[in-house]
Amino acid sequence: MNSSQKSVLVTGGAGYIGAHACQTLAGAGYTPITYDNLVYGHPQSVKWGPLVEGDIGDHRRLETVLKRYKPIAVMHFAAYAYVGESVANPAKYYRNNVAGTLTLLESMRNCGIHNIIFSSTCATYGMPEQIPIGEDHPQNPINPYGRSKLIIEWILQDFATAYDFRFVSLRYFNAAGADPNADIGEDHNPETHLIPLILDVALDRRNELKIFGTDYDTPDGTCIRDYIHVCDLADAHLLALEYLRDGGQSNVFNLGNGNGFSVKEVLAAASEITGHKISCIESERRPGDPPVLIGSSDKIRKTLGWDPRHDTLEKIIETAWGWHKKLCVT
Repeated sequence: MNSSQKSVLVTGGAGYIGAHACQTLAGAGYTPITYDNLVYGHPQSVKWGPLVEGDIGDHRRLETVLKRYKPIAVMHFAAYAYVGESVANPAKYYRNNVAGTLTLLESMRNCGIHNIIFSSTCATYGMPEQIPIGEDHPQNPINPYGRSKLIIEWILQDFATAYDFRFVSLRYFNAAGADPNADIGEDHNPETHLIPLILDVALDRRNELKIFGTDYDTPDGTCIRDYIHVCDLADAHLLALEYLRDGGQSNVFNLGNGNGFSVKEVLAAASEITGHKISCIESERRPGDPPVLIGSSDKIRKTLGWDPRHDTLEKIIETAWGWHKKLCVT
């Protein structure tokens, strides 16, 4: 099969995780077709295939693109993903994330495309009842962002039942890190993720890091999270694509490393790697922040053979630091 017959439509492919997925797809011989409205995406991150500017809510534009490129599958990253904003403006999240995805799925059906890999989230679980969190953990999201992703998972299940349609939903824990060659990386505006915020302080782009809560029931009092390297996330998407191409049935997988690090542990590791002291101030807890979030990825390891390559906190921060320094120079 030549590359023209192996195109994959990547919605949100100009974003952080989508761009790394495009890089991985190209390395495996696929042609990623980035479809992005560029609200948060960066056109300079689209380096491994064409960029088509468009919105997932625009069915005519979608169908034109799908008919032109005839992708074998869709990887769906396009979503708004700021939890606080979703609480303040839920309509924006339901319109874009849910209604937009429904338009995408209907456009796929109209064009005879039956396979999709969906970028879901551990936010669908809500407050954890046990650690580590497995795929069978109850799903009870506590904010509109998490609910929007859960609704999409329900829609995918219903489409798979009713139509000739198959999906893989990948529930991420905390994506972090960057391409080891610093070709692409994390660049959000506004930035809310811990590691890039810390690196901003190291580079004097911020005065200090705010730690939200130091009185949790954890060894050092700060929240513990499961960090997973973005390139390992991209590898999982490639495995999911090939699983569906080989006839695999619709499925759901967690993506995490199965271990967690506290805010203070991340701070200490970043200070060691960057050689900078990270100034920080302690603040009140944020509502809805669970003390510990750690995911079990046993299922995807056993089913798809996923084996993370950048599975230490040091590797994650080192690659993020390489990208962050380059980002600040350019």
